[in-house]
Amino acid sequence: MIAIINYGVGNLFSLTSSFKAIGYEAIVTSNKDEILSADHVVLPGVGAFKDAKDKLRDSGLEDAVKEVVKKGTPILGICLGMQLLFDKSYEFGEHEGLGLIKGKVIPIGDIVSKDYKIPQIGWNALAFKKKSKLFKYIKNGDYVYFVHSYFASECEESTTSTCEYGASLTASVEKDNVYGCQFHPEKSGDVGLKILKAFCEL
Repeated sequence: MIAIINYGVGNLFSLTSSFKAIGYEAIVTSNKDEILSADHVVLPGVGAFKDAKDKLRDSGLEDAVKEVVKKGTPILGICLGMQLLFDKSYEFGEHEGLGLIKGKVIPIGDIVSKDYKIPQIGWNALAFKKKSKLFKYIKNGDYVYFVHSYFASECEESTTSTCEYGASLTASVEKDNVYGCQFHPEKSGDVGLKILKAFCEL
């Protein structure tokens, strides 16, 4: 069973529909026991980093996420959910993350020219940097869908793919049983479904 953590932010319907499309049962839950008993866990997220982190903490689910990781259960952070995995974010101030992956989240605008629109919205190609279990059914150069103004930096050890948007931006990360996609697999058509399928098979 796949548990999609419901802490007030995220594309929950799109995610459940995507898992259903590939034949896997997923539940949206804020129940800690259900999350800890799941075979796979997804941490979604849209919006501002601080708001999401506060909601995760206030709901009591921050500890659940850390327990999931400690247990060795595969967990996938998506978009803002991926950014929360890092040490800290500099979105409207400086805010502590979950500290599960080394690195920090900074504005795209800090490293790209003003010719590029922020946020990055739309399809972009993945450039593989390391072998990842999430990529077993896709190929280098496949396109996925992004919507973000911030990206993870100083995380080369865990970076498995990047995308080019005026600079090389982190697109996905992996460390032990912790996985992250800056893009939205649930909005990335067949390629996204193949990534979710690979995650379910971990």
